[in-house]
Amino acid sequence: MITDGHVHEFAPFPIILDALIETAKLLPFLFLAFWLMEYIEKKAGSKFISALSKTGKLTFAGPPLGGLLGILPQCGFSVAAANLFAGRLISVGTLVAVFLATSDEAIPILLANPSHIKDIWLLIVIKLIIAVIFGIIIDLLMRKFDKRAETADFEDFCHDCGCHEHGVLYSALKHTLNITVFILILNLIIGFIVGAVGEANFFAFLESFGVFQPAAAALVGLIPNCAASVLITELYIEGGLSFGSAVAGLCSGAGVGILVLFRTNKDIKENILIVGLLYVIGVVSGSLVNLIL
Repeated sequence: MITDGHVHEFAPFPIILDALIETAKLLPFLFLAFWLMEYIEKKAGSKFISALSKTGKLTFAGPPLGGLLGILPQCGFSVAAANLFAGRLISVGTLVAVFLATSDEAIPILLANPSHIKDIWLLIVIKLIIAVIFGIIIDLLMRKFDKRAETADFEDFCHDCGCHEHGVLYSALKHTLNITVFILILNLIIGFIVGAVGEANFFAFLESFGVFQPAAAALVGLIPNCAASVLITELYIEGGLSFGSAVAGLCSGAGVGILVLFRTNKDIKENILIVGLLYVIGVVSGSLVNLIL
């Protein structure tokens, strides 16, 4: 919360505890995503992969489903989606839809403030519409301008790690552990940075942008940590951020899903493009919401 006139105090222990808790909450999603990928690769065979690519990548089913999963109040599905995208089991549009719909900690925070409970449904509906529309548009553009989107097959992103010598469970557990350690380290780094800067300074940063708030909020939303959604939501509740700006920040923010994307997907240019799309879509959508509402 904002505490004007008070000296900012840096407390390491709560930051470490928060990082441990946030990382632990992702474990089931990480394991299920890796288990699914390992099972498909080792057990299901090429026919299942072919059917999945035709139904999951070349129709309009992906982005709506991704948007529905993304609106659940946590970033676990964004983590799972990043893993599945790295294995080419879902399309770019589906991944972006999940990322856009994800609100992380926003919904629980709004639920804890009775005067803003009415905003929850509006936020969910708006973000779901944005996720589905832009997800479908991206998939259509990919099909038109990038023929690889129609022919891409399942990719084994761990072909050099020796997992093929072991069973599905072992492989899934190994990759889950590796990614969990990676996420924990980055959560600690980001937590310490945010803790050192102070929430009040983030609030002042966003408030200073005026009409350009959606651009600033979307930039903060790209912080790959639940801290981004907490900061944006708290500032909106306290009146320092417009609803459209909050939408912008919560659309661009995919939690640690972005970290997992860069960790598991080999195509760095593709990752940067996806992050750029999240930012642009967040700014445009938030600005339009401010104009309409």
